[in-house]
Amino acid sequence: MDEVFARRDMIAPARLKALSVKSDTRGAVRLGSHAAALAVAGTALFLTWGSWLAVPFFVAHGVLTNFLYAGQHEFSHSTVFRTKKFNEIFGRLFGFILLYPRDFDQIQHFAHHRYTQVWEKDGELARDRYTLTSYLLWVLGPTYWYTRIRRILRFSIGVVTEPYIPKDRRADVIREARWHLAGYAAIAALSIATGSLIAVKLWLVPMLVMKPVHQLQNTIEHLGLPHVDAITENTRSTRTNALMRWMCWNMQYHTAHHAFPGVPCYALPGLHQELFVERGRLPRTMSYLAFQWAVIRALWNGRTESDYPDDAIWIADDTDLQPVAPRMRSAKQA
Repeated sequence: MDEVFARRDMIAPARLKALSVKSDTRGAVRLGSHAAALAVAGTALFLTWGSWLAVPFFVAHGVLTNFLYAGQHEFSHSTVFRTKKFNEIFGRLFGFILLYPRDFDQIQHFAHHRYTQVWEKDGELARDRYTLTSYLLWVLGPTYWYTRIRRILRFSIGVVTEPYIPKDRRADVIREARWHLAGYAAIAALSIATGSLIAVKLWLVPMLVMKPVHQLQNTIEHLGLPHVDAITENTRSTRTNALMRWMCWNMQYHTAHHAFPGVPCYALPGLHQELFVERGRLPRTMSYLAFQWAVIRALWNGRTESDYPDDAIWIADDTDLQPVAPRMRSAKQA
């Protein structure tokens, strides 16, 4: 897929070309910093396990593990490294760690980019419309992990029902799921044979328990925005701090990312500056906690996502009163 869509009216071609340059060095720094933080937190958790001192390290390790998905997302776009094979290798590794096979994620995610907010075709909208209960179960993790584990098991027996997966790719996701299942079985067998709980303590439990922090990013990007073919209307960026932007590989600049997915994560601040700040305009933007509170209020007293019109904003705050960038067409239109 050609990921630099035809939105040349938003940015000079030469500037876009410069921002789209990929770098093995910058990619290594980006990946290395996250891996180093994860190693430090994991080592500290291992050394303090069983005491109250382990609690902050448990939290940090679990959050950092979940935010590996930000890297997997970028590897799927092949934008972290200039050397394409590096993007594939690390994307598969991260997908294995996160119980989220890389080929499936890439197919689903490209359907999401191509048909953002289109109920029948967006890979991330293959769900029932939210009630408050279903939303909270998703944010807190139970249904998130259920769908991930169930999908691997379902694919491994050859059952693929997702409409956005082309028929010629079904064999790929089935084979991938079987390799994942074999890998997980091997780790389980080795753990039982050695009597070791390292995989449970330093991988599964922190990752499962701390999922809600990562769900703050997963839920804020599009929910409550119009289901229309305009990136500046159907995609939301996030107001947050430098630590969260680092941990999420700059995916908080989500409107800029959706406008030009071929721009590497380390160049997204510059792209956001070019598209919005220098033009005196803003994309749709909220903070994490303001967004979650707004969703809970919107779904309170038995209301559901179906009670709100598809073509209007129903989750917003005062930033939506400020000038918004002109419409940028979606990938489907481009």
